[in-house]
Amino acid sequence: MDWSSAIKGFRAYLKLEKGLSDNSISAYSDDIDKLIQYADIQENKIKPDEFNLADLRQFITWINELGMLPSSQARILSGIKAFYKYLLIEDMIKTDPAELLESPKKQRKLPVTLSYQDIEKLIAAIDLSKPEGPRNKAIIEVLYSCGLRVSELTELKLSNLYLDIEFIKVLGKGSKERLVPIGSEAIKALRIWIEQVRVHTPVKKGEEDMVFLNRRGSRLTRVYVFMLIKQLAEAAGIKKSISPHTLRHSFATHLVEGGADLRAVQEMLGHESITTTEIYTHLDREYLKEVITSFHPRN
Repeated sequence: MDWSSAIKGFRAYLKLEKGLSDNSISAYSDDIDKLIQYADIQENKIKPDEFNLADLRQFITWINELGMLPSSQARILSGIKAFYKYLLIEDMIKTDPAELLESPKKQRKLPVTLSYQDIEKLIAAIDLSKPEGPRNKAIIEVLYSCGLRVSELTELKLSNLYLDIEFIKVLGKGSKERLVPIGSEAIKALRIWIEQVRVHTPVKKGEEDMVFLNRRGSRLTRVYVFMLIKQLAEAAGIKKSISPHTLRHSFATHLVEGGADLRAVQEMLGHESITTTEIYTHLDREYLKEVITSFHPRN
């Protein structure tokens, strides 16, 4: 079995069977590329079906010696486990060498979040006199109001907006759809963009249903949204290093701090496991500790 045909089949499996996005498939492919690099520097040039558990453990040692963080190592191992699971399903191997492979322990870092005052500063930094101003305001309002991933925002469709009942339908990871409530300020910003500005934008063929468009009438890229957030943070005097995901973290943190049920937050974020959402309870504890430290008379 050669690497190129195995990778080709694996990519097709991820797309057709698992319904993953092109970005996720590229990430899995990058993980396997690391394994191929390791296989190529071995004397016997190990093929995909020749790896055993000991070889894979040696591979882990190798990527660790390269200085990769435990989180990066865990990401690579996740891709390799998925790859060998695919080979087993397709009867290309008889036993799964990655089945007993242990991932390195990841440090769960608390994500960077913004205060509500910082969110307001971010929105106030938008120049509404520019043609793209109303669109950029709608982007920030929707990211924060709904806790969307950046790809969910750029793929948001007009046909999935139910603003009269204050919901939007989002296509999340693994092509899973979910309904997310949307707040009044975000609805107001969206309506201004769609009804007063977007209607005057020449739309490229095939992009008619996309909510957020650039000046050429094409959907926005993830990179553009990243750059927009960076520029607004700088203009607002926010010193933290932030990204679109920071608004998602802030959305969840503010809900938990306000007493929202963790299951409800999990549903809105589209997390498959509650353990992913539980990090926001740690943030909440940090917030409570800060409040007690700041305001308790004995501190």
